[in-house]
Amino acid sequence: MTAAWWVLPVAYALDRLLGDPRWLPHPVVGMGKAISRVEAALRRLFAPRALRGAGVLLPLTVVGGSYGLTWALLWLLAQVNPWLAALGEAALIWTTIAAKGLRDAGMAVCAPLLRGDLPAARQALSMIVGRDTDHLDAPEITRGAVETVAENIVDAVVSPLFFALIGGAPLAMAYRAVNTLDSMVGYKNERYKELGWASARLDDAANYIPARLTALMLVAAAACLRLKAREAWRAVRRDASKHPSPNSGYPESAVAGALGIRLGGENSYGGQTSFRAYMGEKRRELEPHDIPKTGALLMAVSGAFVVIAAALQFMLSWAGVAW
Repeated sequence: MTAAWWVLPVAYALDRLLGDPRWLPHPVVGMGKAISRVEAALRRLFAPRALRGAGVLLPLTVVGGSYGLTWALLWLLAQVNPWLAALGEAALIWTTIAAKGLRDAGMAVCAPLLRGDLPAARQALSMIVGRDTDHLDAPEITRGAVETVAENIVDAVVSPLFFALIGGAPLAMAYRAVNTLDSMVGYKNERYKELGWASARLDDAANYIPARLTALMLVAAAACLRLKAREAWRAVRRDASKHPSPNSGYPESAVAGALGIRLGGENSYGGQTSFRAYMGEKRRELEPHDIPKTGALLMAVSGAFVVIAAALQFMLSWAGVAW
């Protein structure tokens, strides 16, 4: 657990106020460079038939290195001043969460949709999804934005906060390394099906509990925001397991039920069409305002998690219980 109960609220406040400023070097950039270098080294050292075994070394090196470097930095700061270490921990946790950035990315799609500017909306959507966007109409653009924001409530917010709660900045940074590895090498294509398998499995395991916790919190948030909480719970129970990802179906189905819409359907990737199982029931057509509603659910869940976590830490600290 983090050193002080106020560390997570400060980290979250920094994200809400500043997001990911471009002038600030981001650890994920360094992780990406490290992943590329370790991958290149493993490909040089191991024959193609041995890459599956080498796939275990990739997350061990990158995730272990991220944890160790973060721990060492905080230890050095603590030798100078414990308050400096606590502030440093808050700053590091800030870099692992992206609530503001995720909401803003969704609104960047919503704004041109509301103006009727479909080319600009398609362009904004293409920045946050992997699917082809060139020929999408307004409801499909909206679906892409809602699905992306909903899915990433776990990866970008709840999971890093969850790991920060139980292991401070080192574990939050290790999670961010896991997530970055999955985004870079966790593919079942010819290049990465051997070297990237362990990274993909580790990401699935890391998000298992946070994804299900997120679904429960989304149901509660739907009730607080006067959305369809019962429909959200029904959609989670019925549809979450239909998603090809073991985790993504939980936030997506909860959001679909809360808004009374249907997510999923046909997507095109590089000209190849694939079908993703439906989440929720189609009670109405998707509309641009569903994007800020999803953003409101995101902020309600993230804010509630931080408040609950800080209260838990404060009570344990007050009771003199070490974690």
